[in-house]
Order: sequence, then structure tokens, then C-alpha cells
Amino acid sequence: MSRSLLPLTLLAAVLVSPGCRRSGQRIIGVVPKGASHIFWQTVHAGAIKAAGEFGCTVDWNAPPLEIDASRQIEIVDSMINRHVAGIALAPVDKQGLVAVVERAAREGIPVAIFDSAIDTQNFISYVATDNTEAGRMAARRMGEILGGKGKVGIVGFMPGSASTMEREHGFQDEIGKRYPAIQIVGLQFGMADRAKAMAVTENMLAAHSDLAGLFADNESSSAGAVQALKSRGAKQVKLVAFDASDQLIGDLRDGAIDSIVAQNPFRMGYESARAIGLKLSGQTPERKLDSGAALIRREDLEREETRQLLFPDIQKYLKQAN
Repeated sequence: MSRSLLPLTLLAAVLVSPGCRRSGQRIIGVVPKGASHIFWQTVHAGAIKAAGEFGCTVDWNAPPLEIDASRQIEIVDSMINRHVAGIALAPVDKQGLVAVVERAAREGIPVAIFDSAIDTQNFISYVATDNTEAGRMAARRMGEILGGKGKVGIVGFMPGSASTMEREHGFQDEIGKRYPAIQIVGLQFGMADRAKAMAVTENMLAAHSDLAGLFADNESSSAGAVQALKSRGAKQVKLVAFDASDQLIGDLRDGAIDSIVAQNPFRMGYESARAIGLKLSGQTPERKLDSGAALIRREDLEREETRQLLFPDIQKYLKQAN
């Protein structure tokens, strides 16, 4: 139906809707943990798509380092001071970001939390991978490829990050329940630094010459771990990685990585921004939404559903941000 044919009452409702309007400069602030990884860029693209459906624009800002909670707090504070229409936030620290999220709620700014949980209930929607189940998924794959026995190390992200802590706990719990003959010999943190992740992986390899497997629970830890394995020629150590990038997919294809637990960052960004659009339009968004994850093996790479998950067309959305 053309605009000229809209009933006058419907047209009036559209014009006064509390939802997003370009003419009113309605802005959704989107604050991920970082900006450089393809994961966050894909989140950005998804957020732009959803915001556009509500006539909104996206203000995208992130700390230079994924462990910088202080900078993330400053970014959110600035968005509150500018009275953006809503904020989608992936909190670096589940406790450190509580105060600023609660401040946004007091100011009447709806907040959607994505990727990683936070220790407050003052948000309209939580959109994330079921990280505990994703960790269990990785554990089941590890148990399968090791035949249920051997020594395994974990290369984590950082203490205090809810999403990766859930993955670690899920992995550890599933190994303990299903594979009692698998020994987890250590959990070391890469601190969002590939070089650091590589170094802690090398330390585990040196300390345990019979190490059979590694679980790396995020992109930077996965990248550092696989580099350590390749530099040492440790082909006997099976790596189950987390998150997809061009490098990691190439290492999966080449056999340096056994498998990858891949999230759906495009949907994560889309559903987070959509939740804010719904709220601003007077609707009630879903309180909690699982954005999904899948275990990708080398033989899965040529499947259409895998290609759609790993290689969404993000540039057609990101170019709108330039």
C-alpha cells in the first residue's frame, strides 16, 4: 500500500510513534567489547540491518582492547549523556558495567545486553549464545576425538568475562561428567592478546609433553593457540577452537584445528538492535534469546548452511556506516 493510501489514523500513529525516526535522529548506541575482530564487525552489520528496519541509525563505539572495562564505561556514559534512544552492550566485565547500565535505566534509556551476561536485571533483552552449552559442545567433541582419555588444557579469555567463564564451566563440567579419564591440566588466560595466548599455550605444552588436547574459548585465544601448535609442530595435540575468522577457518581447512564452535554474531547484533526498536515502538521484546552456535568440522565447510553462518554478506550493511 502506498503512503498516500494509508488511513489518516494510521498515518498519524506512524508520525507520532515513539519508535525510531531518521528525521528525529533516533540513534541506537552499540557497544561491543572490541572492534577489530571480524566477530564484532559482523555484530555491527546485524545491528545496522535491524536498526534500519525501525528507521534508526547506529552509533558504534568500542574499546581498543577487549579487556578495557573502564573505557567501555566511558563510552556508555557518553551515550547516556547524549540521550541516545537505546544502547546495545556486550559488557567486558559482568560486574564492572552494572552501575552504568543501571544509570541508563534510570535515565529511561532501554539497554539490550548481548554476547556476555551482566549482574543486573535492568535490561530489556539478553541476546547471546548459550555459552554453557557451547562449552559442553566443545567438550563432547574433545571426548570423541581423544577416545575419552588424555590430558587437556584450556586457553581462556580473561577472568570476569561472563560469556567465556560460562564456556569454561560448561567444558569442565561436561568433561567431568562424561569423560572421567580426561584430565584438565590447566586453565590459562590469553587476555584478548594473541601473543599472550600463544605464550600460555607454549607453557602448557612445555609443562605437559603428553598433552593431547586444547580448548580455546574465544577468537584471540584460538588464534594464539593454533600458532603455538604450528610453531612447535605439535600435530598430535587436538585443538577445539571457538569463534570463526578467515585465519581460523583456513587452519581448520588445513587440519591445524580439529573443529570450531561458531557463534552467529550477525543474528546477535540484529536481535539486540531489534529489541531496542521494538521497545521504542511500544512493544515488548523477548527477555532472553539464544542466538545459536554450531560445531564446524573440516567436512562441514562446503555445506550451504555452514557458508551462510561463516560468511554472511556484511559489507552491504557496513558501507552504510561509512
